[in-house]
Amino acid sequence: MSRKGIGQTLRTSDSDHGTGSRRSDCRSPIPYLFLKKIIVDEDLPTEDRMNKAIADYLSNNGYNNALNEFMKEADMPAEIDKKYGGLLEKKWTSVIRLQKKVMDLEAKLADAEKEYIAGAPSRDKRSPIEWVPRPPEKYSLSGHRAPVTRVIFHPVFSIMATSSEDATIKIWDYEAGDFERTLKGHQDSVQDLAFDQTGKWLVSCSADMSIKLWDFQAYECVKTMHGHDHNVSSVQFMPSGDFIISASRDKTIKMWEVATGYCVKTLTGHREWVRSVRVNPDGSLLASCSNDQTVRVWVVSTKECKVELREHDHVVECVEWAPESANSAICEGAGSDMKKGSNRAGPFLASGSRDKSIKIWDISTGVCVFSLIGHDNWVRGVRFHPGGKYLLSAADDKTLRIWDLKNKRCHKTLEAHQHFCTSLDFHKNSPYVITGSVDQTVKVWECR
Repeated sequence: MSRKGIGQTLRTSDSDHGTGSRRSDCRSPIPYLFLKKIIVDEDLPTEDRMNKAIADYLSNNGYNNALNEFMKEADMPAEIDKKYGGLLEKKWTSVIRLQKKVMDLEAKLADAEKEYIAGAPSRDKRSPIEWVPRPPEKYSLSGHRAPVTRVIFHPVFSIMATSSEDATIKIWDYEAGDFERTLKGHQDSVQDLAFDQTGKWLVSCSADMSIKLWDFQAYECVKTMHGHDHNVSSVQFMPSGDFIISASRDKTIKMWEVATGYCVKTLTGHREWVRSVRVNPDGSLLASCSNDQTVRVWVVSTKECKVELREHDHVVECVEWAPESANSAICEGAGSDMKKGSNRAGPFLASGSRDKSIKIWDISTGVCVFSLIGHDNWVRGVRFHPGGKYLLSAADDKTLRIWDLKNKRCHKTLEAHQHFCTSLDFHKNSPYVITGSVDQTVKVWECR
């Protein structure tokens, strides 16, 4: 703003302002009454002091004619006290700064209103690592005739597979919300499913004590593997795709060769039902959890138990290896002793239990680095967000929860189902989460 503009404004009579008709943005002249208010309200409570501040401004900027007229009309003494020097400029700077803050807050409020109307933050303004599932669900899919036990995404195509206590596997298009086909073959509840990395093969396990290998291009069962003596509760491909790992109520973990269907290794050590088994990304370690309330980590090459983790107070339902992208957030959540440069750098593992807690473990030390508390019932499934910032969990309290690992707190809770949530999966490349429930539905959640 030019000095002349301010001088001219100050010469204007009080009656020219206060009508509300003049714009009050940072480029507008300073209304006399507005200056009077900001000066009187703070440091200069009297009109006399305010007049001296204005006179000082006019004097310093060479507006002598305006100064003489102003001092005559205001009946002011000839000399102006130096303590009022520069006060008007300081106040004007404060006004500009506060006005900028107001404009910023108005812009944020406008964005928040748009988000409220849309139901969630717009995806184009958020990084994919920030995307989380938002209600309501995109699809609620019905078709199973008994509780859903497992939901998984196909690694390549826009389809997902679900298993149920009705002994079937169903295939769905999660983008269109369409049912595609049913795979039948098991004689009892199908407990777990897994694709290999190519998506050409699907493996399933069942309470009928069998493991089935399906050609996912022809949708045919090509092998059935027997060897467990009880309910087979968990199954997964090794990263190479040449072997399958399974866990059973018979307290064992077995490795099967895909080409022949033969069992090539058996790992023993758990004292009760082995609920879940998961292999780490390079295939060198296995993590398992059990009704014996422990989590065990095994060295695949030697079949030895590397570490036994004992802090849960009930059955441990699920385990999940943390991706490298989550290491930073976990270290920050764990505190100063795990900052960069510390010896403790993972790998990390998450476990969910019937004690309603989720625990994050540092496998290199065998220590629980922190726990996530908030579910009101058994934790049935955990998945890391591909971006590494969040962990998602499904539980028998019927909710899907998103956990902020860095701050060790629940970031968001979704009332996901009408009954227990049994399973979830997070797509590694697309913004979708799926959940399955005892209410026999599968839900697709879009991330924003």
